[in-house]
Order: sequence, then C-alpha cells, then structure tokens
Amino acid sequence: MKKEIVREQYTGERPLFSSRGLILRDTVFGEGESPLKESRDIELYGCMFKWKYPLWYCKNVVAENCTWFTMARAGVWYSDNVSVKDCAIEAPKNFRRCRDLKLENVSMPDAAETLWHCDGVSLKNVTAKGAYFLMNSRNVKIDGLTLYGDYSLDGAENVEITNSKLLSKDAFWNSKNVTVRNSYISGEYLGWNAENLTLIDCTIESVQGLCYVKNLVMKNCKLLGTTLAFEYSTVDADIVGDVDSVLNPSGGTIRADKIGKLIIEKDRVDPDKTIIVCAGAAK
Repeated sequence: MKKEIVREQYTGERPLFSSRGLILRDTVFGEGESPLKESRDIELYGCMFKWKYPLWYCKNVVAENCTWFTMARAGVWYSDNVSVKDCAIEAPKNFRRCRDLKLENVSMPDAAETLWHCDGVSLKNVTAKGAYFLMNSRNVKIDGLTLYGDYSLDGAENVEITNSKLLSKDAFWNSKNVTVRNSYISGEYLGWNAENLTLIDCTIESVQGLCYVKNLVMKNCKLLGTTLAFEYSTVDADIVGDVDSVLNPSGGTIRADKIGKLIIEKDRVDPDKTIIVCAGAAK
C-alpha cells in the first residue's frame, strides 16, 4: 500500500530521495534540487515544483493538475513510464532522455529544448512555445499539438501527427518516417534533408520548403504562398489548388491545378525524371 502525503512543504536538496510507493497531494517542493530523484511508483496530484531537477532517474510516475514553475528547470530527465495530465509547465528544458512518456492537456509557455532524445512519446492536446521541440525523439504520436517554435522535430524518427498546428521554421529537418495528417504547418525551409515525409490533408505555407527530401508524399494538400518548392526532392505530390513556384525537383510526380513558375535547370536535374500534371505551368 502506498504512503500518502498531503499538504506538505519540502525544501533543501533531495528531501524525498529514492522514495518508493508515494501518493503526494497539494504538496509544494520549494528551493532545493532533486526532491524526488531516483524515486519509483509515485503519484502526484495538485503538487507544485519550484526548483530544479525534481524528477530525475524516476520510474512509474503519474502527475495530474501539477505545476512546474520557472525555476523547476530540467524537470523530468532520464525517467521511464511517466504520465503528465492537466498540468502547467512554465520551466524550460523539460523531458529529456525519457521513455514511455504521456502528456495530455499540458501547456508549456517556455518549451525551449524540451522533449529531447525521448523514446515512446504520446502528446494529446498540448500547447508549447519553444525552439527545437522534440529534437531527436523517436516513436512519437501526437494529436492536437499547437506549437510556436522553430526547428521542431529535428532528427525525429517514426512520428505520427494529427489535428495539429505548427508555426515552426525548419520543422522536420533530418527526420525519418514522419506522417502528418489534417494539420496546418507554417514556416520557412520546411522538411529539408528528411526521409519518408508524408503529408495528408494538410495546409502548408513555406518559403523554399520541402527541399532535399527523399521520398516526399503529399495527398490532398494545399500550398499557400509556398515558393521554390521541392528542390532536389523525390516527390509524389497531389496538390489542391496552385503552387507559386517549383524549383529543380529530382524526380517523381507533381499534380496541381497550376504552377505559377516552374524552374527546371537541365545542368542540375534530369527533367525526364519528374512528371508535372497540371492545367497550367509557366516556364
């Protein structure tokens, strides 16, 4: 049976170090590093973290209606099987090198360097603002993410995103096996150096986006104000409406109602490797 702690306040370094089987309610962790480091089987309800490194090297953690304040930096690192629900996380650099991580109804107004190098991540109804979100993470499922922050999902692998809005310059760089459905993406240089990037029922706005992609698939997508797209990419693209301009695709098929400006430089790419299907294409 788990021990229950209610309305306590802890300060100083490691006050509950290596705890086992605790339920904490309405408890405040004040100034003092690593209060729950190396703990196992912990439940947190309505708790507040006000200082650094609260949950490192932990296993089997549930946190609901909790708050990480600004100084609770690098809050959850090297931890496995962590569920965070209905929480506000003000501190940056959270969730690094974690496995089996679930976030639901979570807001992160300062999500700089957050969710790095994690494996097995589930995000549902999450709002975050910060650069390099989810860098080098693997096996990620996302539903209802609103993200404000450049360079997101750099190096990420095996990612599924639905019903999301990403305002992110340089999203998906160096990524592998990413599928995005029913989402809005706005940002320059989208998807460079990605491999197996699939976009379905998406609206995209990008300057010189979707270039240097190996195996880019687009189904029923809109490209709004998107210029110089597909440079050196292998493409199977089904575009609803017009594309402002296309530059030097490496191969594949591009279908659109109209391409405002099609640039194919024979000294850089083989024109015979790309099929253009549209009502009008200016050369």
